[in-house]
Amino acid sequence: MADIIVDASELKEEGKDTVQALVDFVKAKTAAEVVTDSNKVTVKGEVPKKHLRVLVKKFLHKQGLNDYFRVISDKENTLKIKERKLGEED
Repeated sequence: MADIIVDASELKEEGKDTVQALVDFVKAKTAAEVVTDSNKVTVKGEVPKKHLRVLVKKFLHKQGLNDYFRVISDKENTLKIKERKLGEED
């Protein structure tokens, strides 16, 4: 199984600690090796992409960020954390 990259570049506004917390969370939930390179988190090991997507969603929920961010499939082995487009308020 190929490495899966989680592009967390849009989380950078939340602070560097948020990306590190994501790394720690994924490490704790899986037996995979997790490496971070600035705003990209690479998961090496036997982790299905769908499972990793659910884990990232859980992480965002736990951090209280699920109202502002969502997880989308980007390329073949890439998940992207994208900022939600919030509707304009009157």
